[in-house]
Amino acid sequence: MSGSMGRLMVLMLWLTSVACFALEPEAETTPVPDEVALAAMAETMVIRDDRVLRAAVSSFQTGYEGGTFWLDQQRLPQLLGALDELVTDGLNPADYGVESLRAWQRRGGQDAAMENLATRAYLLALLHLYRGKVDPVALDAHWNFAPATPDLQGLLAKAREAVDAGRIASAFTYARPVRPEYNVLRAALARLRGQVYEGGWPVVPAGKPLKPGMTDARVAILRSRLQQAGLASRVLTGEPTFFDDELALALMRFQREAYLEPDGVAGPQTLKVLNVPLQQRIDQLRANLERMRWVHDPGMGPMVVVDIAGFRIVYMREGKAAWVSRVQVGRAYRSTPVFRATITHLTLNPTWTVPPTIMAKDVLPKVRKDRGYLRRNNLRVFTRDGRTIPEGSVNWWRPGNIILRQDAGEGNSLGQLAIRFPNPYAVYLHDTPHKELFESSQRAFSSGCTRVENVHELAVLLLDDPVNWSREALDAAIAEGKTRQVDLVAPIPIMLVYWTVDVAADGYVSFKVDIYERDQPLVSVLDRAVVM
Repeated sequence: MSGSMGRLMVLMLWLTSVACFALEPEAETTPVPDEVALAAMAETMVIRDDRVLRAAVSSFQTGYEGGTFWLDQQRLPQLLGALDELVTDGLNPADYGVESLRAWQRRGGQDAAMENLATRAYLLALLHLYRGKVDPVALDAHWNFAPATPDLQGLLAKAREAVDAGRIASAFTYARPVRPEYNVLRAALARLRGQVYEGGWPVVPAGKPLKPGMTDARVAILRSRLQQAGLASRVLTGEPTFFDDELALALMRFQREAYLEPDGVAGPQTLKVLNVPLQQRIDQLRANLERMRWVHDPGMGPMVVVDIAGFRIVYMREGKAAWVSRVQVGRAYRSTPVFRATITHLTLNPTWTVPPTIMAKDVLPKVRKDRGYLRRNNLRVFTRDGRTIPEGSVNWWRPGNIILRQDAGEGNSLGQLAIRFPNPYAVYLHDTPHKELFESSQRAFSSGCTRVENVHELAVLLLDDPVNWSREALDAAIAEGKTRQVDLVAPIPIMLVYWTVDVAADGYVSFKVDIYERDQPLVSVLDRAVVM
């Protein structure tokens, strides 16, 4: 296992919000496979790398021929213990032939086939910990993050070293992502599974909203439920049935982390989230552990990360969040794609050309009902070769090859600033005239692009030129009203990611809304048995 394996890093970040207006480029989305499609596709979604793995097994066993290698020196019991521990990673030890290996352990004796099985189980488990069990491209055609490509000889050397030293579990620890959040999620998964054996968590019955100052038998259940949620920082010691301030603070923390209105009142929406089945939360942790295995250390240089399900954006510098803001992202049926790109330039006072899909689905129906819609939204009509034509000369039921372009200005759908990163989906970060939507707890409003709150602050950070591009200089350039492109001195990576679990600074694990319903399809493939 190469040294790079010990540098696995997934950004569980504190991000901020972006949103897109109805009038903006629509992202090309990939539908999530339904259950029938998943059943047919799941076999090909599981990462096995059979050709590479066969070569690795052969290479690993070179020099160990003869005798019973895995039965010697307690190697097999150590291997079985490490494989059993994979349950804490959200993986299934049965995928690695543990029952067959245990049967071999009981009967003993030299068996070349079982030697191969044990070696294959060992190396496949390391591979799955290092790069995931599920192929992310099979679930999302947009996925373009560089896959983890372990140095085969380095991996084998580390694997053999761990075996020879009698510390097989150390190879598994080395293969796991090193980001602290990964082990926090592992611990949370173990805790929730323990709660299953203890009878699950309590369901708070429906009824009138529970508010501070009330006395109600359901308050005791709410108190217990919040304690089981892991809000250890709030020691809930009050009278069980009385809704005191201490309980209200704990509930507000729960609401805030769950992207609910943090009003301290247990109303219908809050109770709905509190009462999500325990197994669903277990599956959510498993899905996000797998996602962490997909994304590796992006380095310490400047970069931007958009947390789609968290409605947040962060500017990273030296591995730390230097700036965080809220975003609005794509609606479920026009989802913001997950991918990696490079920010190259900004557009000040951008115009906006209406994409064909937006024109057909959104704009033309409105124009046919009300011609004044064009003027109110500063939309002008052009031919394909760029000539302006009067709107009255267009047959709006059969408009032909026209182009609609929105003039620059504060009312433009992109606001006064767009941040560009070339990509095949025609999405980017941008300002918005609809800043009031940032006040919503859940902000899936756009057609695929990401609207950023306080985007001018991010632009100054990206330009990184306090002499020529201070905030004052940027505002002055925008105030000129001219459409202008400004190149970054050095391109900056951007990642648009989809995580549905958060880890707070104090270790509290919270769950987001799975706005694009991607967790269960991933879990379905994780549950797919591996044919050893």
